[in-house]
Amino acid sequence: MTARIYRPAKNAMQSGMKGTDTWLLEFSPAEQRDLDPLMGWTGSGDMQSQVRLKFKTKDDAVAYAERYNLDYTVREPHNRGVRIKAYADSFAYKG
Repeated sequence: MTARIYRPAKNAMQSGMKGTDTWLLEFSPAEQRDLDPLMGWTGSGDMQSQVRLKFKTKDDAVAYAERYNLDYTVREPHNRGVRIKAYADSFAYKG
């Protein structure tokens, strides 16, 4: 069972960065999900796929995985570049 440690990306529907300061530890699925033919729901017997642990820092998440002898991979976050510009720059003459 392999754990994945990552920092979630920001919500695409909002411009804020809420919820992106924590690190998550999730387990990779051990079995494939199956489709219920009557209702169309997906399900699985894998209980570890429901576990999502939150940590304040990456080091805390790595320490937890090492304490319990879990195989893990760390996915580093992509830092977004912020371009600071004035509203008037949108209409400036670029000749």
